[in-house]
Formats: sequence, structure tokens, C-alpha cells
Amino acid sequence: MNAPRLLFAFALAFVLGAIGIIGVQYQRHATTSATQAANAEQTDRADTDGDGRADQDDAPAWPDNAPTPEQVLYAQPQMLQDAIAKLLPRAVDKVNAYLVAFAGDGSEEVFRNEAEYADKVLAQRFGLAGHDLLLINNPATLTQYPVASLSNLEAAIKAVAERMNRDEDVLLLFLTSHGSRDHELYVNMDPLPLDQIGVDDLAGVLSKSDIRHKVIVISACYSGGFIDALKDDTTMVITAARSDRASFGCGSQSEITDFGRAFFVEGLNHNDSFAGAFAEAKRLIDEWETRDNEEHSFPQLVTTPQIETKLKAWRSGLSIGAPVPFTSPIKAIRSDSLIALRYAVSEMP
Repeated sequence: MNAPRLLFAFALAFVLGAIGIIGVQYQRHATTSATQAANAEQTDRADTDGDGRADQDDAPAWPDNAPTPEQVLYAQPQMLQDAIAKLLPRAVDKVNAYLVAFAGDGSEEVFRNEAEYADKVLAQRFGLAGHDLLLINNPATLTQYPVASLSNLEAAIKAVAERMNRDEDVLLLFLTSHGSRDHELYVNMDPLPLDQIGVDDLAGVLSKSDIRHKVIVISACYSGGFIDALKDDTTMVITAARSDRASFGCGSQSEITDFGRAFFVEGLNHNDSFAGAFAEAKRLIDEWETRDNEEHSFPQLVTTPQIETKLKAWRSGLSIGAPVPFTSPIKAIRSDSLIALRYAVSEMP
């Protein structure tokens, strides 16, 4: 082979090799970007692995300006008593309702947002202001609310029971967190040593309260697994999913779960009854999951004539307020920033 042809062959080999390296690097970047996007998307979907736990790498750290974990635990009895002391006396000659809201997982903002909004819409639109207790796990609220623990939940329900007419009034209990296939609600405010809440735990707390009329709403994956242990002739149970199905909308990018948005933001703002709100929520969730090609969560409602009659009597003493918009400005800014950052990374050459 003559010299020009040999030089051309070496040059051609070099160019082809460079193109191959660039192609490999591009494919690696594309694969990595796709994997990162898929992982981010999975973080924002349902907890489908069944453990109900958030990725601790993304969990917010213990805040520098908060008391130490030991101080937080030590303060719980007083914080709970202070919250209980703010409960207003029951109104005489009418059915009263009391709310206990519980946000179990402190590693994601979505559960705090949901519990606070549920309290807001029930207080402002359905007249529960002064008859509400919030238990929330979140790094930003350690000095604002008692933590959401099983022991605080039991104490809060006991305190409400002592202030209400247990035979005539209604307890509204709302719990939001991750849920597992084993039907356990995830309770986490790392590094506090908090117990998880199983079906028997929740049923036992409610049984000891001797509160007759109850509406129990559970926003969690597989939450339908709580129904059989909680239902009775004077109890309505609403769950975000069937016992064998996940629900959607949790994760570090979410402001409120899909069920929370459908039931509280849409349903309770457009209806004056829990059954009506649930019917709208079920329809919306079915539409959203069909649109997104998700396995349907099948929200559940179990009710009885007795609790429906009691709820009708409660509503007859109310003047239903105006719809309450859902806003979460801090989280919205954070989500928009992360979405913009994710898009910028995906567009990198």
C-alpha cells in the first residue's frame, strides 16, 4: 500500500473511532438521563414496593434551629396538652363534630400539606374551627404541632372523647402517609423512635375511646386493608385505595396526593356531604388514572344508615361556608425550580 493510501486509512480509522466514542458517550448520557428521569418519576408515583418508606437520601435533615430530638420527645406531653386546651366547648342542643388529623411521614411535604388543608377546609367550610387537633411529622413544625405518633394519636382521641358527647357527636379522623401491602401506616420523624400503625393498633385506639359515631378517612396505599377492622353500624370508612392497590400522588415533588386533591380540594368544595365528596373524588381519580395509564387504585367507601342519619343531623346545624382554595406557595416554588432544573439537565448536550 502506498503512503497516501496508508495515511488516508489511518485518518479514516481515527475519524470512525472518534465517531464511535462520541456515539457511546451520547448513548451513555441518554441512558443515564432516561434512568434519572424514570427514577425521579417513580419517586413521585405511588409506593409500589410495599415498604411505605421514602428514600432517606431525599429526606429533609433535622433543622438547625429546632430543639434536639430528645427535647422534642420530652416536650410532647405539654405540647399536646396545650393543643387540647385550645379546643372550644361543644355547642349545646346540636350535633357537634371534632377533627383529629394525622400526617405520618415527616420526610415528604405532601403529608403535612394534606393534613393542614383538610383541617382548613373542614374548619372554614364545615364549621370545625376550635374543634380540631393536628398531629404532624415535619421538620418545619416541630415546635408548632405535636408529632404524629401512635401515643399522641391515642391521647388526642381520648381528649376529644372526654369533651364531646360520645353517643351524639361525630369524630372525624383523617390519616395520611405511606401505606404498605401489609396494611401498616408509615410513621416517621427521623431520628425519633416512632412506632408504625397497624390495623389492630388503630382499631384498638378507637375501641378504647367509646366514641360511637365516626368518619375515618385514610389516604395511603393499600389503605382498604383497614376497612374490616374499623367498620361498624355507626362508622363511615373512606380509603384512598383498595386493600391490594396503591394510590398515587405522594413523593418529594407533590403538593398533595391525588386522593387528597380529589376528595378534599374538589369533592368537599363542591359537595356538602362526605358521600357526595367521595363520589366526585372516585370519578376524578378514575379519570386521572385512565389518562395516565395507571393501575386503578379503586378508592373505597363503606357507610351505614345510622352514620348517614347522624351526619345529616350535623349538617342541618351548619351554615356551609364558601369553597376554600388549596395553596402551597413554598412547595409550588420548590417544585417549579426542580422541574426547571430537571428539564435543563435533560437538554444538556
